[in-house]
Amino acid sequence: MKDIISTILAYIELCKIKIALFATFSAATGFILAMSYFNARLIMLFGGVLLLSAGASALNQYQERIIDGCMPRTADRPLPSRRIKPSRAACFSLTLICSGLAVLLFGCDSLSASLGLLAVGCYNGLYTFLKKITAVAIIPGSLIGTLPPAIGWAAAGGSMTDSRLLALCFFFLLWQIPHFWLFLLRFGKEYEDAGLPSLSGLFTSAQQVRIAFLWLVSTAVSSSSMFLYGLVHLSLLGFSLFLISIWIVWQSLMFLRTNGINRYYVHRSINYYMLFVMVVVSLDRLAALSAHA
Repeated sequence: MKDIISTILAYIELCKIKIALFATFSAATGFILAMSYFNARLIMLFGGVLLLSAGASALNQYQERIIDGCMPRTADRPLPSRRIKPSRAACFSLTLICSGLAVLLFGCDSLSASLGLLAVGCYNGLYTFLKKITAVAIIPGSLIGTLPPAIGWAAAGGSMTDSRLLALCFFFLLWQIPHFWLFLLRFGKEYEDAGLPSLSGLFTSAQQVRIAFLWLVSTAVSSSSMFLYGLVHLSLLGFSLFLISIWIVWQSLMFLRTNGINRYYVHRSINYYMLFVMVVVSLDRLAALSAHA
């Protein structure tokens, strides 16, 4: 029984479930913002994106299993630790990806499934390849973060040329860069030891901190586009979004003044910030739908 439970937990770990859930929630945010009425298709979207994201994460671990074994942070993952065989991990990941695409195709629409396939291609193809040759792969890789909300938007029947979608994706794009940049600041030495390009080969420590600071502030300021494009209407929720943006700017200033000493705390803060923004804009839209029901 213990072996069965251990195996199940290993496969769950292979899926990077926290990342998969985050992608799923961002897709749900796009759906809620685009829908004109309460729609049960949201359940199909949730399941499809969760399966797809989990499969892409599992495939990524299969692709990087050798590199993962060279870094202390990832050496205990299911593949480097040999808790799961590579062939089984590959089959498992492809099964999840195909299942997720099928759910999006038959439960939502072909556009959602196409965007899902594009997301897998960008993550497991473009970004995974670029990460091995350049430390700034995070910049083109940040485009991946714009796809889940676009998938949700398409599933709800929203127009892909809607300015609100562009504003939403732009915010996700900007957030993704400091999110990854701060991650590399924390674990850059491990990347170097594993033979991967790191930021220290391009910038001094002070330069890395200043660049991260600029991206952090840009992300906080960009949330104002949600007001300009009509993604937030209620004054109370809008004011809370303004306050959390001010908090991120303050955190960024502390990050700059301490030369990045509090990078772990700031990295965690920027992640909570994104979750808060998704909740705020979703609640605002749901309140508007309820008022017109």
